[in-house]
Amino acid sequence: MAVALGIGVAVAGSLSACGSSDDTTAAVQATTTATVAAPATSLAPPVSASVVVPSPTVPAPASAPASVSAPTLVPMPNVMCMNLQDAQDLIQEHGVFFSRSADASGKGRNQVVDSNWIVVGQTPAVGALIGEGDAVLSVVKIGEPNPC
Repeated sequence: MAVALGIGVAVAGSLSACGSSDDTTAAVQATTTATVAAPATSLAPPVSASVVVPSPTVPAPASAPASVSAPTLVPMPNVMCMNLQDAQDLIQEHGVFFSRSADASGKGRNQVVDSNWIVVGQTPAVGALIGEGDAVLSVVKIGEPNPC
């Protein structure tokens, strides 16, 4: 028995280079042809089959924005002696959505439930301009010794 296998690939469209701003897409289509010869004792003609397998289109990568805006700076609010969750909410109301907190006891505990902690220190000082991640709040668990 003899088997012949042919594979053809057609590419439609064009691929775009990184950073290109057009939305060119590429489509790939594969065609497989198999021919099987029957045994010599058979009177059947050779069998031929074609299978067309389309692959999904691949969108071109999006281009980067033309310009990057400057980070937003806002004055640091006074959050001393506030519940950590309320302090974070106030900072977010001013337009900064990422602040950090640290265990002021020195034990290195994570603030898993923010409402269980009280702010006993803040960096930078009230009124200083802050951006994303600039505000660092020192905290202790509610009920632990603190200056508040």
